[in-house]
Amino acid sequence: MRRIWLTTLLCIAFAGSAVAQIELSYIDLIAKLTDMEVLAVLPVKGEACSQWSSYDRASRYEGDKYIDWAANNDGPGIIRREDDVSVFAEMEGPGCIWRIWTALAQGGHVKIYLDGAAEPAVDLPFIGYFNRENFPFIYPSLVHTTARGLNCYVPIPYQKSCKVVAEKGWGRYYHFTYQTFPKGTVVPTFKRELSPEETAALETADRFLTNTLGGDPARGRRKGQVTELKGVTVPAGGKVTVVELEGERAITGIDVKLWSAPHYEVAEVFPEPDGARRLQEITVRLDSPSPERIQEMLRELVLSITWDRDRTPSVWVPLGDFFGTAPGINLYRSLPLGMPKDRFYSLWYMPFAESALVELINDGNEEQSLQISITHAPLSRPVEQLGRFHAKWHRDALLPAEPERAAIDWTMLKTEGRGRYCGVVLNVWNPRGRWWGEGDEKFFVDGEKFPSTFGTGSEDYFGYAWCTAELFQNAYHNQTITAPDNRGHISVNRWHIADNVPFQRSFEGAIEKYYPNDRPTLYDCTVYWYLAPGGTDRYGPVPLSDRTGYYVEPEIFKVEGALEGETLEVRMRTGGRPRTQDMFTFGDEWSDDRQLWWSGAKPGDKLVLAFPVDKAGTYELKLQLTKAADYGIVQLSLDGTKLGDPIDLYNPAVVPTGAMSFGTHELERGKHNLTIEIVGANENVGKRYMFGLDYVKLEPVK
Repeated sequence: MRRIWLTTLLCIAFAGSAVAQIELSYIDLIAKLTDMEVLAVLPVKGEACSQWSSYDRASRYEGDKYIDWAANNDGPGIIRREDDVSVFAEMEGPGCIWRIWTALAQGGHVKIYLDGAAEPAVDLPFIGYFNRENFPFIYPSLVHTTARGLNCYVPIPYQKSCKVVAEKGWGRYYHFTYQTFPKGTVVPTFKRELSPEETAALETADRFLTNTLGGDPARGRRKGQVTELKGVTVPAGGKVTVVELEGERAITGIDVKLWSAPHYEVAEVFPEPDGARRLQEITVRLDSPSPERIQEMLRELVLSITWDRDRTPSVWVPLGDFFGTAPGINLYRSLPLGMPKDRFYSLWYMPFAESALVELINDGNEEQSLQISITHAPLSRPVEQLGRFHAKWHRDALLPAEPERAAIDWTMLKTEGRGRYCGVVLNVWNPRGRWWGEGDEKFFVDGEKFPSTFGTGSEDYFGYAWCTAELFQNAYHNQTITAPDNRGHISVNRWHIADNVPFQRSFEGAIEKYYPNDRPTLYDCTVYWYLAPGGTDRYGPVPLSDRTGYYVEPEIFKVEGALEGETLEVRMRTGGRPRTQDMFTFGDEWSDDRQLWWSGAKPGDKLVLAFPVDKAGTYELKLQLTKAADYGIVQLSLDGTKLGDPIDLYNPAVVPTGAMSFGTHELERGKHNLTIEIVGANENVGKRYMFGLDYVKLEPVK
């Protein structure tokens, strides 16, 4: 079949012009997995990227209003049932599935029918798309599990149509992200039996995305590429020009090294049998400030890039944030951006028609020195076909005006014109801990009232699952900062390379935000997109006072000497699920804002908790419990002896009991058992048996 590269045939001089028929082989589609240049090509009419997911279908747009817009039962959503199968997705071609994601894949089969065929092109247990046991879903850079999220990026093209159905027992939660090509595009119908050439192309892409992240995939085919290396000192409160380029070119890479050159210390050198010497270890030591100061410096310094003598820059981002993670230096590699060791790199393709002005701004009180290299090359296609690269940092900018949306949606990007959305870095300050997200991503393209992309949760969008506080790195999605219990800073990113979202008139990308700013749970983001000259970029510079200093620890109420319920050892349970619950949303009267929450139990079930006694003696035992409308009646016991009568924990509102005394006890040094038994429920609530323990406190009795 004659192969014509997509990247050389999008011959559009202006919107609405005729387009030559495009013919794409499977090898051409594989090339899109690593092609950074094609992102800059302005989209033609008929191009789209959308997503089918299991989002809660209670969310809808009716009568000019958004109804149940925060509905959160996002696991079982489907289009419809047909006999014994669930219909997940239906698409008209020509198109290509670029991404499949789930949080829970099981043995029920998921079948993909292409181009009206009676037999599925892919018929596998849902887990079979992700366990790397079924060709061609075997390549680790494209098929992987990250922090319990299952991802598959193997392209699945179709010419006329695609239908995805699932049998019982498939699991829970799904995304199918797909591109629709302009009418007349010719693509192959996917089959699992690839040709040797197609297999080799997938293997090549996998090797690059696995082993060579940080290297430019197009470096070998660029003619006239130039790298300019400069040492730059930016005065306090000042600005310097790094480079000013003239003519039609494209910036293809930006590298930054901070402070002085590293010192290399050889730890030990061992002789080899042939007389050579082998280096055992090299230690790299950077003369650098403290991590806290680094965080501030990387927000004080700003990268600014202005194209074609525009009045305002198209790139304006704090230096550290621009490279995909914040705050501070966090080691990771991805396809467009990374921070490996002591350098930061960018491989975004940034074309311009007349000029490029790259500047560094220092809004801090100290001068800063660094090394920066700018790599640029001649354009490989007419500049009229190309958008301008934009990257902007903001906090809480351009939030939705509609009341129903304003209550839940947090805007990542809002822009007008023609272009492509290509990714985002989301940084979260979450000092009270617990899961910060659950929020679905929603992409409104060209004035859509209901989004053509509607996700199932924040961590799902970023390629992981179940709010797992685990670092991971990959070509297309990364969690670069996290902490136990998600308490503190979290930084995640997602790059839309093959699955970029084209738009002709406008794009609005939002993600749901469940916790309010005053909790505090605070978001900031850097968003990356391409926009045709003359498009509207609404984001301006952000003052330093809004970029630093806002992530401060809140004052948290804690009972002195209390043994927090959520920290106690669970020695035994006969049913239900004990776990930590964030109580801040119910008030500030729970010690450390949390409690041990036991749900799913029934009468007769017991939960045994162990608490330590450091010194033998006589103690008054005090507990603070929780009352709520769905809480049960419990019997408490200490080391097998009942502590009074059963306690009814029913209350119409969620409230703490206050410190309750359970008598004076002689306690030996060591661990003692507190047993909670569900014995019934209040007549007002029926069969509701939850239990909450805020703290245990032992007060010595003289």
